[in-house]
Amino acid sequence: MVKLILIRHGESQANARNEYTGWSDVPLTSRGEEQARGAGKVLAQAQIEFSAVHTSVLQRAILTAYLIQEECQALDRPIYKSWRLNERHYGALRGLNKDYTRKKYGVQQVSLWRRSYRSLPPQLEQVDTHLRVYQAWPSSILPRSESLAMALQRTVPYFQDQVAPKLRQGQNQLIVVHGSTLRALIKYLEGISDSDIDGVEVANAQPLVYDLTTDLEIKAKTILTAQEK
Repeated sequence: MVKLILIRHGESQANARNEYTGWSDVPLTSRGEEQARGAGKVLAQAQIEFSAVHTSVLQRAILTAYLIQEECQALDRPIYKSWRLNERHYGALRGLNKDYTRKKYGVQQVSLWRRSYRSLPPQLEQVDTHLRVYQAWPSSILPRSESLAMALQRTVPYFQDQVAPKLRQGQNQLIVVHGSTLRALIKYLEGISDSDIDGVEVANAQPLVYDLTTDLEIKAKTILTAQEK
């Protein structure tokens, strides 16, 4: 049996302000850092180890991963960062307060943008081509906005190419990313329907542990809860 651990980053400054974030690179709050450490501690207490870590290129996920590794005394484990694991791109909603958008566009429309599988948020007029972190890739990877379905199309290939082979070799893997990215992976792993995925929520810094066969069949699923101070 091999373990796959999925963790959403700790509270970010945008989470605290109730704002859409997407690919905007916002830091953790002090509470978010404590949440990340709490996730690491609960993994250590459960004696769950991992051979490698996978995260996005966004600092809120990267720092969460580092803090978890520190608490698990696993800073020597390799960490892989990919734009494919970035949060879903919220397009023109980025930086807007969620309550404000409900007043402007209506509760039902905002709910579709946030929770449905195929609904596309309002798009940016142009992509952010100047960001250094993405200069190594063609500008075609930069979205103007994304549905969850679009995020799944870039996330699952990373899992299949970079994570699944290590799991099949019996190596536990830790993925520390974002709410929508994790919803996409959970949909893929559990075979959740397009309509049912809208009811899936992922809390900040709460480890979700899958026990898998080396054929990646799910045998058990456990949510570990860390107590906040």
